[in-house]
Amino acid sequence: MARVVAHATAQLTAAPDAVLAFLRDYRESRERILTDNFTACRVEQGGRGEGTVYAYHFAAGRRERDYRLHVHEKTGGLEEVDQLSSFVSTWTVAAAPGGSTVTIESSWEGAGGIGGVFEKRFAPAALGRIYGQMLAKLAAALPG
Repeated sequence: MARVVAHATAQLTAAPDAVLAFLRDYRESRERILTDNFTACRVEQGGRGEGTVYAYHFAAGRRERDYRLHVHEKTGGLEEVDQLSSFVSTWTVAAAPGGSTVTIESSWEGAGGIGGVFEKRFAPAALGRIYGQMLAKLAAALPG
């Protein structure tokens, strides 16, 4: 099994503190940036940053699975660690001229065999497109 990595980055006009405040809010804000790939979203614990447990069902193509993410605060971002698999997502927010640079990167241990070859080849681009859509929704949701 090989590590699979998907990511997307966007420049936003909002200040880093505003972006982080939005991303930390799993009760009110987070669902506003999710695509139709995410369903059955719910906060199981907390709801604001560190210690939050956020669950959802994700479907893309023929792949579907449930996630139960435990949120950890990091300097300049958030780390979401799935309790059901090796999946980890990291949101990084950095100051940039005119606003912020926001990156979401996810990684997981891919499948073995021929399925793993296809996963490593196609999953990062597909998930990167979904993340790009999420970042566009984030930019639209924040005042700039």
